[in-house]
Amino acid sequence: MKSYRPEGRIIYNKTAGNAVYSVASLYEAITKGTILEARALLCDNEHNLHVDLGCMRGIIPRNECAIGINDGTARDIAIISRVNKPVCFKVLEIENSINGIPFAVLSRRAAQQECVDEYISWLSNGDVIDAAVTHLEPFGAFCDIGCGISALLPIDGISVSRIPHPSARLTVNGDIKAVVRNIDELGRITLTRKELLGTWQENADLFSIGQTVPGIVRSVESYGIFVELTPNLAGLAELVDDVKAGEYCSVFIKNIIPEKMKVKLIIVDSFSAAYPAEETKYFFEGTHMDSFVYSPENCEKVVRSDFKQ
Repeated sequence: MKSYRPEGRIIYNKTAGNAVYSVASLYEAITKGTILEARALLCDNEHNLHVDLGCMRGIIPRNECAIGINDGTARDIAIISRVNKPVCFKVLEIENSINGIPFAVLSRRAAQQECVDEYISWLSNGDVIDAAVTHLEPFGAFCDIGCGISALLPIDGISVSRIPHPSARLTVNGDIKAVVRNIDELGRITLTRKELLGTWQENADLFSIGQTVPGIVRSVESYGIFVELTPNLAGLAELVDDVKAGEYCSVFIKNIIPEKMKVKLIIVDSFSAAYPAEETKYFFEGTHMDSFVYSPENCEKVVRSDFKQ
């Protein structure tokens, strides 16, 4: 199965930050049907996208800007929002304007359709894929899984440790790995990522009783304070005054209890800070999983994800 990358991953690898083509390379792309990328310069009043090709201007007619524009399943905001961003496309032809200046007629829709036919339509539940975060909402993150085709990563699938907003874990334009959780009858894809971030035991093995380690306060309850140690591991600390959700903290590990999936903590200090996000550690490196069991073998409660269709 051929893989297709999220938009921008071709031109972002170029030193100049933008793809620059020659007339010869554009004609070659017509012959070979190659998918190219460049930056959209503007959207005109007829909602055609104008693209900088270096050697000439490229135009993506409105009905060629995205799958779904013709039948109304995609709105024009999908076109407008691409201005000043990379777009993928196929070159359909090169024409001359009224003034005799050559310009290229492009199709983003054709590039997306090839991606659907050759890649996305072959995906199944449990497949591990690359994606790029395009925008964040309170309920989750929208991700480009190839050629601008979007999939939703709900907030509850981002990590086991609960977060107040996807921005606590993800950044726009960031590259991630995700698992295909579901494909509905319309072909819309829902993703999950927590299954790649390790089981309870794999995360607990990173710590030992008696250590004092960093954490993030995720919630303050009447019975204790939940502290995130890793994206897939949180512990419960004893109540302390003046601790707020979102603060960083140092915590003493009082006990680790696998059979109950519990980590007991004592907060040493809590404080506000603006530390850079740590690089994501993926425990699973395969390309497909049928199931994922988060809970330890001897745990009273079984927590698992099943992807078999």
